[in-house]
Amino acid sequence: MDFTIWGPIARDDLPGLCDRVCTLLTESGGGNLRCDVDGVEADAVTVDALARLQLAARRCGCRIQLRNASHDLLDLVAFMGLCDVLTD
Repeated sequence: MDFTIWGPIARDDLPGLCDRVCTLLTESGGGNLRCDVDGVEADAVTVDALARLQLAARRCGCRIQLRNASHDLLDLVAFMGLCDVLTD
């Protein structure tokens, strides 16, 4: 299943974003979700949001794969030590 995140992402957006992903996981019955992050800001809030989404997915036995992540976002993910958690 695919979904898209648009930016910029604010801290206030995190609960709603997590609710949206949990709903998708419930509706899909599990499996992997592909998250299109094309055009999303490469900042700490975005990485925090993506890590929280991954945690929610793993609690359901699922995994989120990033799609169309910018080099800057992937570099920031690596800098924050989350390459094993968030992958493109």
